[in-house]
Amino acid sequence: MMEEEELEFAEDLEAILHLTPEVQLAIEQVFPSQDPLDRADFNAVEYINTLFPTEQSLANIDDVVNKIRLKIRRLDDNIRTVVRGQTNVGQDGRQVKEITRDIKQLDHAKRHLTTSITTLNHLHMLAGGVDSLEAMTRKRQYGEVANLLQGVVNVLEHFHKYMGIPQIRQLSERVKAAQSELGTQILADFEEAFPSQGSKRSGGPSNVLRDACLVANVLDPRIRQEIIKKFIRQHLSEYLVLFQENQDVAWLDKIDRRYAWLKRQLVDYEEKYGHMFPEEWCMTERIAVEFCHITRVELAKVMRTRAKEIEVKLLLFAIQRTTNFEGLLAKRFTGCTLTDKKADSPLQSTNPFLEDEAADDPGSEKEEDLDRVSGPPLTPLPRKPKAPDNPFHGIVSKCFEPHLYVYIESQDRNLGELIDRFVADLRAQGPPKAGPEEGGAVLPSCADLFVYYKKCMVQCSQLSTGEPMIALSTIFQKYLREYAWKILSGNLPKTSSSSGGLTISSLLKEKEGSEAAKFTVDELCLICSILSTAEYCLATTQQLEEKLKEKVDKVLVERINLTGEMDTFSTVISNSIQLLVQDLDAACDPALTAMSKMPWQSVEHVGDQSPYVTSVIMHIKQNVPIIRDNLASTRKYFTQFCIKFTNSFIPKFINHLFRCKPISMVGAEQLLLDTHSLKTVLLDLPSIGSQVHRKAPASYTKIVVKGMTRAEMILKVVMAPHEPAVVFVDNYIKLLADGNPETFQKILDMKGLKRSEQSNMLDLFRQRLPTPPSGSDGGPSLSFSAPTPEQESSRIRRLEKLIKKRL
Repeated sequence: MMEEEELEFAEDLEAILHLTPEVQLAIEQVFPSQDPLDRADFNAVEYINTLFPTEQSLANIDDVVNKIRLKIRRLDDNIRTVVRGQTNVGQDGRQVKEITRDIKQLDHAKRHLTTSITTLNHLHMLAGGVDSLEAMTRKRQYGEVANLLQGVVNVLEHFHKYMGIPQIRQLSERVKAAQSELGTQILADFEEAFPSQGSKRSGGPSNVLRDACLVANVLDPRIRQEIIKKFIRQHLSEYLVLFQENQDVAWLDKIDRRYAWLKRQLVDYEEKYGHMFPEEWCMTERIAVEFCHITRVELAKVMRTRAKEIEVKLLLFAIQRTTNFEGLLAKRFTGCTLTDKKADSPLQSTNPFLEDEAADDPGSEKEEDLDRVSGPPLTPLPRKPKAPDNPFHGIVSKCFEPHLYVYIESQDRNLGELIDRFVADLRAQGPPKAGPEEGGAVLPSCADLFVYYKKCMVQCSQLSTGEPMIALSTIFQKYLREYAWKILSGNLPKTSSSSGGLTISSLLKEKEGSEAAKFTVDELCLICSILSTAEYCLATTQQLEEKLKEKVDKVLVERINLTGEMDTFSTVISNSIQLLVQDLDAACDPALTAMSKMPWQSVEHVGDQSPYVTSVIMHIKQNVPIIRDNLASTRKYFTQFCIKFTNSFIPKFINHLFRCKPISMVGAEQLLLDTHSLKTVLLDLPSIGSQVHRKAPASYTKIVVKGMTRAEMILKVVMAPHEPAVVFVDNYIKLLADGNPETFQKILDMKGLKRSEQSNMLDLFRQRLPTPPSGSDGGPSLSFSAPTPEQESSRIRRLEKLIKKRL
């Protein structure tokens, strides 16, 4: 039984002594030991073998056992001592806690005692300070009062939570009464020194008033405001008398005198009163700001009374002088006294304040005049500060805004006269003499117009960025349209119809085709110049719209819209291109007419290109280089001209092909050769006559190849035998990809077939047409895949070989 208990106890010990490696490491660091019994990996067998390495050593077993038992007893004693020591910890802790509580009570007592002593000291200071404050107030000892009052107010703040105590409340009321008395007394002193009635000053600056201002800083802010208000009103009272509405000096033509008067007053103020008021009051700036408010009201009043006398030059003179003055104020003062800058300066724009003009004007204000006012040295500012950098912008000039209609009406008249002068100059000078080197230039009047627009826009933005800017933009729109119609469209050459009298025989003569009526070189240059001018106007009008939107108030941006005017210039460009196309088209018409009336049935052999082809090529070589050189700066519009001409010429050429009837086989071969020649010329049209060969745009080449290939296919169908009919019809459908019976009948007319044969052919044609895909409208025109340009080039080469062989 004892053995089982010992085993269980041993197991418990092992369980208790099983420590984690971290704990074991910590124990080894705190209690380092070399005893094997203290090792975490202790092995009893190894330990016994160490004690008894041989059988002879077992003779000492009793001594070893006694040593181990002694060690166990010592360990038990140590454990018992530790356990007993732990039983007294709670009692010791309670004793410590009682000591701590006593110390805490002593700390509270000390803190309360300190607070009581501090409060008593504050109370003593407050009572003594109030007595001293009342005595100094009666003696007007403001210098001492300024320092004492601030200290009394600070001490009084410590007694806010004790206002329930009658004595404390009484002291607080005495302080308030002293403050009230000081305020009343100081205002009376300033009223006595600077009476509001009369322009003469009976008093002046003194140390008493200077100290009074220091006291006012500690009093209710309304006292300081009242002092400032009274002083500034009295200081500017003379201004109201000198510049009354009924005085001659009050009118706009003498507006400089107002600003000169203020500069003198500021200098006078600094000399006499500069040291009386604290620097943080910014009295110099406050005087200037109040002067601006008064001036704005007075100017508005006098302009309402004499509105009929306001002329644009006088108005602009007054605005220029005023904005110059506002700019000088911005350089001298920070604008810190303006409580609401937006109210005083509602005009948000990039206003340069006409500084360049002011610098050149001997009558304008000089910066040195305001530099004489004392204060911190002026910081160099940019040459042309933007309006948001000037807090004084509009503080006076705002009064001119209701009268800006005078300026807008003046600009309306000036622009009307400018357009009339442009018309007269163009008529007097005639069309510009433009050659390849100087052709295509923009009309000078266009640049003049937009320069004037820019000047007006900048000037108006300096006056207002509100409704006047909208009115000015409306004027701009009006004269942009006038310029487009009177200067540009009104001077485009008119087309002539005198070419109708030319005979076929004359067209067939060499070089006679040049007699077809068409525009002269000067007229072509003029059209190109007008086109270039319209393009310049289009781009510049878009920029003008963007600039107007930048200048105008944000709430009015949506009302700036020059899209209609840009469309007008686009129309002028389209009309100019159309005129160039019509002119070249009309020059080629007689040649095409001659082609359709030639006896193609009687042509006996294939020769060189026909005279009508030579005539067409001659006109192209005459016109296109001139147009290209004059549109060198607007290459995209030259490309448009080429595309439009091709889109007009090729269908017209095909229509005249249909009129060539009847055609023999040889005649068809000649026409096919002519068509190939025209196709080659058209493909080279963009760079024809140019020393620098440029590849034609892909969009243009595609149009030429597609159109002229159709003309070649028509002639190939005409050349094909119409027997057997089925083969002919199928060949037609394959080559032309045209399901229109009218086109098929035109082909039959060109072949010279009789009506009976045509009827049978048409019936067969309708039968052989492929079934239209589902969803189509069932119309007669069908879409087929046309031969590729490579296939057509191969066929043309074979035809050329055939022609050469016959020749």
